Amino acid sequence: MEGAAGKNIKKNGGGGALRSDVAIRCAKAALLLSSLKSSPARRRDTAVDDDDDIAEKEMKKEIGDLKVEVARERLRNKRIKIFGFLELLLLALLFAVSVFLFMLAFEAGAS
Repeated sequence: MEGAAGKNIKKNGGGGALRSDVAIRCAKAALLLSSLKSSPARRRDTAVDDDDDIAEKEMKKEIGDLKVEVARERLRNKRIKIFGFLELLLLALLFAVSVFLFMLAFEAGAS
């Protein structure tokens, strides 16, 4: 399976690698958010630097990218659930049709 960042992710069993990848991205976003929250207090104490502005813009861009990735992951998970349900429904329908046909065959053979 290919991840949102274009890296190959091998799912093991219940998708542990995918979950850990999402957890890492969430932790990264939390760290970026906490650094953004602390930056205004720091800026009041020191002179305004262009480097701080550039770093803050980069962090905001990275946070935006992470939000997009999380939204894509949610959409992908929703699609997987829907297709899983449709597959189960199709199997149930196939089973019902095959039972019906077997019953017709046995009735025709018994008469």
